[in-house]
Amino acid sequence: MRITSTSCICPVLVCLCFVQRCYGAAHHGSIKVTRNQTKHIEGETEVHHRPKRGWVWNQFFVLEEHMGPDPQYVGKLHSNSDKGDGSVKYILTGEGAGTIFIIDDTTGDIHSTKSLDREQKTHYVLHAQAIDRRTNKPLEPESEFIIKVQDINDNAPKFTDGPYIVTVPEMSEMGTSVLQVTATDADDPTYGNSARVVYSILQGQPYFSVDPKTGVIRTALHNMDREAREHYSVVIQAKDMAGQVGGLSGSTTVNITLTDVNDNPPRFPQKHYQLYVPESAQVGSAVGKIKANDADTGSNADMKYTIINGDGAGVFSISTDKETREGILSLKKPLNYEKKKSYTLNIEGANTHLDFRFSHLGPFKDVTMLKVIIGDVDEPPLFTMPSYVMEVYENAKIGTPVGTVTAHDPDAANSLVRYFIDHNTEEDRYFTIDGSTGTIKTAKIFDREEIPWYNITVAASEIDNPELVSHVPVGVRILDVNDNPPELARDYDVVVCENTKPGQVIQTITATDKDNSANGARFHFSLDEELSLNPNFTLRNNEDNTASILTRRRRYSRSTQDIYYLPVLISDGGVPPLSSSSTLTIRVCACERDGRVRTCHAEAFLSSAGLSTGALIAILLCIVILLAIVILFITLRRSKKEPLIISEEDVRENVVTYDDEGGGEEDTEAFDITALRNPSAAEELKYRRDVRPEVKPLSRHHPSLSLDSIDVQEFLNQRLAEADLDPSVPPYDSLQTYAYEGHRSEAGSISSLDSATTHSDQDYNYLGDWGPEFKKLAELYGEIEPERTT
Repeated sequence: MRITSTSCICPVLVCLCFVQRCYGAAHHGSIKVTRNQTKHIEGETEVHHRPKRGWVWNQFFVLEEHMGPDPQYVGKLHSNSDKGDGSVKYILTGEGAGTIFIIDDTTGDIHSTKSLDREQKTHYVLHAQAIDRRTNKPLEPESEFIIKVQDINDNAPKFTDGPYIVTVPEMSEMGTSVLQVTATDADDPTYGNSARVVYSILQGQPYFSVDPKTGVIRTALHNMDREAREHYSVVIQAKDMAGQVGGLSGSTTVNITLTDVNDNPPRFPQKHYQLYVPESAQVGSAVGKIKANDADTGSNADMKYTIINGDGAGVFSISTDKETREGILSLKKPLNYEKKKSYTLNIEGANTHLDFRFSHLGPFKDVTMLKVIIGDVDEPPLFTMPSYVMEVYENAKIGTPVGTVTAHDPDAANSLVRYFIDHNTEEDRYFTIDGSTGTIKTAKIFDREEIPWYNITVAASEIDNPELVSHVPVGVRILDVNDNPPELARDYDVVVCENTKPGQVIQTITATDKDNSANGARFHFSLDEELSLNPNFTLRNNEDNTASILTRRRRYSRSTQDIYYLPVLISDGGVPPLSSSSTLTIRVCACERDGRVRTCHAEAFLSSAGLSTGALIAILLCIVILLAIVILFITLRRSKKEPLIISEEDVRENVVTYDDEGGGEEDTEAFDITALRNPSAAEELKYRRDVRPEVKPLSRHHPSLSLDSIDVQEFLNQRLAEADLDPSVPPYDSLQTYAYEGHRSEAGSISSLDSATTHSDQDYNYLGDWGPEFKKLAELYGEIEPERTT
């Protein structure tokens, strides 16, 4: 089988196609079937082997972006077994077979049905096979061949990283590299010039140039000055086909900014300046500004100002504001118009960051002259000292002079000055001042031990202009006077052991004095001389502001005396000396052999009988138990005497509730509630048996009122009249409550007041159906078990 190609569409490839056909028909353009023969070595007979068929394949080409109306012819498959009678069938498989590439199974012609793009897929791998159409048996073994998509110039160069932003220092030498740009072309770089890119500059000349092959952008001029022009927009074009006519092109923009270098020295706009400063300006305050211009930016424009000479170099100072790059003139010393009315300063402004490449452009500093004129101001009085410290003894009389402050008018007028104290704090009220002389005096008696120091503020103003006021602080120290006697430093707990020895130190004492060390630093201790010699203890002055208490006996007994009192006299070293007396309490304690205190309390009297501590504790415990039993017994007895509390829910309580304060013990039938249960149920009207009534009841005067027909209202009126008229009724402050449930009921009375003591045969279970209002009655009279057990 032979494979031939007729893809000669482009006029440029006519010759190539012609050579391809001729050469392919003879060598690469066909796939033919041959019989395999093996020639033996000379002298041997010829050996015939079974013939084998094989494919010899060639590479096909198809032009990309084919836009014709008919499918593009790719090539032809042909087998040597094909006699032209249609018995051979050609089959094409692989990438794109049947969709992109179709084959005529009789002739073996291959066509491309779609427009292909080499940038998406460069080649296709297919498989060809020839079979017998009748038997479907392969006439040739399957062979693989490649259809390669041939490139055309259908992609323009592109700058993937643009637009670009780049900087280059100003004043750079010509040819300084700025940036390298790169354009990519998707066409085949190995075939023709479709991907061969050439760079050119469309915009940005004559300042910059670009290398046509590498795309490197360089400066094209000498000494490009940023101060003249800072920003440049350069357009670079990339064109394929090596820049020939008909090639495709793309462009990008490169924004180039010139960065600053220190190539401009600072310059003052003027050579002479004048500044007005009032003499009242405060020391340390800014009084003026000055600035030298510099065309550079950033650190190249940083500047430092210096006062290089002049008569005001010691009065003024200058610093640099880093933000505004201005020179700030400040005052170092106070100004005085009366002494000096003007100053002349020579100020220099110099760059701090120098570039020695541009030192030939001149010195990078400039000098100007500044004249400072001092303005006259009416100033407040000026004290001779910035602060005063005075002293006065405590307990000094009111009106004692403490000291004097002095102020004067610094102006030429030399006005008179008036003094006064600002009474802003409580301390300012403790002193007075003479308005003319400035003499300060005491206004109270001071105690150094309470407040040792006072701070006041004295003001001075001109008499002609009282609004101009100046102030000065005055500190008054209160000097000490020996007016406090010494005292013991603390309350001492002195202990002496029973088995102590004579001359043994049992306590060392010290003293304190509210006065300062000049009047009470040295103390002297002694026993009170007015008392007789103490036989038990003595005191030794240690001459170091301490004293020691010593014993004078061999043994001490707690049973004989457990506490001793020792008066001590303490005097200070002041002038005049002061003294005070204090009494020490000394306890006698039982101690161990090493001196540790065991106990200081007197032992109980039972200790002599030989009772131990455990026995005493047992006795006390028994006493406590007996007391607890007695208290419990009394509590139980009291609880039994209390009356039983009848539940408020019990319906069997008396209908009449009263509080009878009279009658005595015999008044047991003061109230008979039988008649109040039901008028018709009363058999007779009972009266008190302990008192004979003097007035007969009204019911006896009205025999016509029977119990069966009596009306409840009449019955109550009758009882009310008897209570009002009968003197034998209970006291008048008693309360009689009548509770009547009605005349009669068809169900009969459910009260238990007239019920017998034995259980009734009547069935009260129906009470449980009457609702929650009759729940308690149903529990009492029915068979329902009550919820609560009394």
